[in-house]
Amino acid sequence: GVDLQVCTSKNPTCCTKKMEERYQIAAKQDIQQVLQTSSATLKFLISRNAAAFQETFEMLIRLAENYTSTLFCNAYRNMAAEATVQVQEFFTDVGLFLFGTDVSTEEFVNRFFDTLFPVVYNHVINPGPTDISLEFAECLRVVRRDIRPFGNVPKKAIGQMGRALLPSRTFLQALNVGIEVINTTDHLHFSKDCSRALLRMQYCPHCQGLTLSKPCMGYCLNIIRGCLADVAEIDLHWRGYIQSLEELSRAMSGAYDIEHVLLNFHSLVNDALVQARINGPELSEQVNKICGPPVRKPKESPGCSFDKNKDNQGLKMFSRDSEETLTNRRKEFISHLRLYRAFYGGLADQLCGNELAAADGLPCWNGEDVVRSYTHRVVGSGIKAQSVNPEVKVKGTDPVISQIIDKLKHVIQV
Repeated sequence: GVDLQVCTSKNPTCCTKKMEERYQIAAKQDIQQVLQTSSATLKFLISRNAAAFQETFEMLIRLAENYTSTLFCNAYRNMAAEATVQVQEFFTDVGLFLFGTDVSTEEFVNRFFDTLFPVVYNHVINPGPTDISLEFAECLRVVRRDIRPFGNVPKKAIGQMGRALLPSRTFLQALNVGIEVINTTDHLHFSKDCSRALLRMQYCPHCQGLTLSKPCMGYCLNIIRGCLADVAEIDLHWRGYIQSLEELSRAMSGAYDIEHVLLNFHSLVNDALVQARINGPELSEQVNKICGPPVRKPKESPGCSFDKNKDNQGLKMFSRDSEETLTNRRKEFISHLRLYRAFYGGLADQLCGNELAAADGLPCWNGEDVVRSYTHRVVGSGIKAQSVNPEVKVKGTDPVISQIIDKLKHVIQV
């Protein structure tokens, strides 16, 4: 093989150009494989927890919706059917917000109380033999914020929902960014210079019949640190990311805990209804001034269509220790995640130490020959350190890595 590009040597060689090309592909595949193996447990840890937290939040929303619909069925049966529709819409919005849709908590809490007011007026404040007309109901919906039939309950609900839902939403988003970081570094695009160095390190000895020799530790570190120079730049931001997640997780307990707020929403609604009943006569007067006397149409109010027993078995078990489990699950997850703080900083060392390089003191391959030990200087991690790398030339940062660093910075900011 006189036309070899990388595996040239003074001694006769048993490689052809075609073999060298196939080795080149194999060297790249090997390193991808080793990278994916090294991040597999970390990736599983984050994605399994992201799925578990999402499932728990979905369960909590269903349970809170059940509690609220049950309140109407038990205490306000005549308006339960209409109110249940508003309750369902409200909790759909809670879910949309939690799982990342751009809706405002203030907006959907207000919308809930706006649409609830006509129902409460019709059945509690000014009940009649017939229902109020659609136009009259619309007028009530529009004036609810001005005449404040529910006192300061809506304001209280807006505060609680905002404070409790935002941290959980951010927590889920952050976990998804973590998965994205790992997916990005699992599928790196290696430069031509790095690919050639990997070939020289892993397969060129085969061309000289040296199939059992492994690369020297220092030689391996130079090549892998050169190939992963960009990835080492993630280290600082990855540490910051784990620290921010830890701080966020600690702040998610107490009175603004998502379970506490969602599972007590029904009692806030009850307070609102009690308030409206007490102030009924004054409210009627105010409404008459603004909307005129109620215009009524024939009544059509079905009973309570909500099936209380449908979900309750599974949910009861869940609710008993949900608060406990969510907090504990977060703590446990964070304590496991902290073990991976230095993952990106120590990646090259991990790969050479666990998989690729020869053990200390054994004869090893230095890129040209089998030797007792590697004599070139060994460079540090990161882009700056590579300017003196004897094995790999490293040009500027990979734009894909810059992009993922920006995402980490953004989520830390949030």
